[in-house]
Amino acid sequence: MIKTKYTMVALSLGGNEGDVPANFAKAVNQLELAGMEDIQMSSMYRTEPVDCPPGMNDFINAAVKGSWISSLQDLFSACKKIENMAGREAGGSGQVKSRPLDIDIILFGNTIHSDVKITIPHKNAATRLFVLIPLSEIAPDWIFPDLNLRISEILDSFRNTTEYRKIMANKL
Repeated sequence: MIKTKYTMVALSLGGNEGDVPANFAKAVNQLELAGMEDIQMSSMYRTEPVDCPPGMNDFINAAVKGSWISSLQDLFSACKKIENMAGREAGGSGQVKSRPLDIDIILFGNTIHSDVKITIPHKNAATRLFVLIPLSEIAPDWIFPDLNLRISEILDSFRNTTEYRKIMANKL
């Protein structure tokens, strides 16, 4: 019997336009159809926009983990396709816009990768509580390979902050 190699992956989901919880549910379904297995989603959290223009709606954020059988590039393509199906406008202008669904690949096994389109681990994930808090709920012992730290260890350094308490108070 041939054993197939799966890669454990962690994704961050976000959105601030339309029915975001429904978009998350559809995204999880589409990820499964694209080949992701053993999918688990965190709770959802309402968070203030980060690095966005003033007046933008709050975001809802969650994390997803699962097993992926194909390449990092295939996962990236699947995520972009799912975002587009949810009504996300194609980017490129560099300006952050409201969006019904944003999917970022945070971890792809122990891979450290950077090119024009993809940086793994995601370049800002270890400093963004809207990523770390949901991710710690479903994968606290997963390691950021570039930092050699567990998600729970990274999050520990933020536990006494106002931002941490605010996000925890806005768990949906």
